[in-house]
Amino acid sequence: MADLEASKINHDTHLLLDQPLLRLPYELLRKNFRSARFVTEKDAEFVKNKLAETAKGSLDGKSQPEDVVKNLDAMIARMRGLKRKLSTYADEETKLYRQVDARVAHLRELSDMHTVEDVKYETWSRRRLDRLMVDYLLRHGYNASAAALAEERGMQDLSDIDAFVAMSRIRTSLENGSVTEALGWCNENKKGLREMHSNLEFMLRCQQFIELVRADSPSKLNDAIAHARKFFPPFKDTYPTEVAQMAGLLAYRPDTEVEPYAEWYSADRWMRLAGIFVEAHNKLLGLPSFPLLHIALSSGLSALKTPACHGSQPTSSSRPGHSTSLTTSVCPICSTELNELARNVPYAQHSKSHVENDLLLLPNNRVYGKARLEEYANKAGLPSNQVKDLVTGEVYPRDKLKKVYIT
Repeated sequence: MADLEASKINHDTHLLLDQPLLRLPYELLRKNFRSARFVTEKDAEFVKNKLAETAKGSLDGKSQPEDVVKNLDAMIARMRGLKRKLSTYADEETKLYRQVDARVAHLRELSDMHTVEDVKYETWSRRRLDRLMVDYLLRHGYNASAAALAEERGMQDLSDIDAFVAMSRIRTSLENGSVTEALGWCNENKKGLREMHSNLEFMLRCQQFIELVRADSPSKLNDAIAHARKFFPPFKDTYPTEVAQMAGLLAYRPDTEVEPYAEWYSADRWMRLAGIFVEAHNKLLGLPSFPLLHIALSSGLSALKTPACHGSQPTSSSRPGHSTSLTTSVCPICSTELNELARNVPYAQHSKSHVENDLLLLPNNRVYGKARLEEYANKAGLPSNQVKDLVTGEVYPRDKLKKVYIT
């Protein structure tokens, strides 16, 4: 009978893995609210100043009636534009609240289950696996496949497709040698990046400067100097060494081998910039650096891993120079697919042993408890001096079995 403690669901552990599921919509709601407030305050300030200017001009007699009408039209047009913008923000907010409701309902289903033997748990787990697969596909740029999987499973509200598609677009633009979209993203998230002490914007400004210097023409060098005077002063106290090196680039050609200038000119910098952007994006939205699938898989492998999993023992059937794990065919960690992946995860910290008593080793290197072998042999109607492998069905004489001791 399955151990009750081992089959019990640890809800806290599940929530640790699913934390980004709830956190991201709230982060996006905050960002949406800040954006709506910014445009509201900006347009309200414009209308307020324009109204004061119009009223003062009318009272002083300096404004003609057509000027007053023109100013009123400008204010009305600005407010209509604000209404359209706020409508867009309201639609985004509605979508995000719908996602929050769907995700809370998804996790509430888990709270009603208490053991993995619950008939509903398998369905819930498969749905979570689909979510992890969508997350994995999005992080690796397979946006169309991720969207198709989410639509097929009917879980668009449980997936962060829009956020990752936007991130993927900016990452691709950086890999292709353009900083325009990334700088726009930095401007939208300036406050959050400043609180994170992110160097993304500075690195992007440096790359702009580098590309101007790389052109190696008098006009471009003048543009590079103007660029440095405009954008580098706010960073000179935070990144004094890098700012000084930017100035030094003016004295070195792109084919220089002198460090650190050769490193600044390196074509690999675009890939590094893309990596810096992805790191800042994930940190800003509270997303882990690694795919959730890797995190879940690592925790599962760690729970199963024992010191014996990466040990091996030669067998009579092995060729010279080869070895075969005793549990390869039954242990996930020892399988060809997962053995190398599990090599660096920590061992499980088991407070209680679930190993069968009186273990016996069959000639085919499979290990079973004595009681289970005897029970299976009796059911199969074998003589008292024979046992049968529970998996392969092979029959062996009892005197060929070896006692297994665990130390």
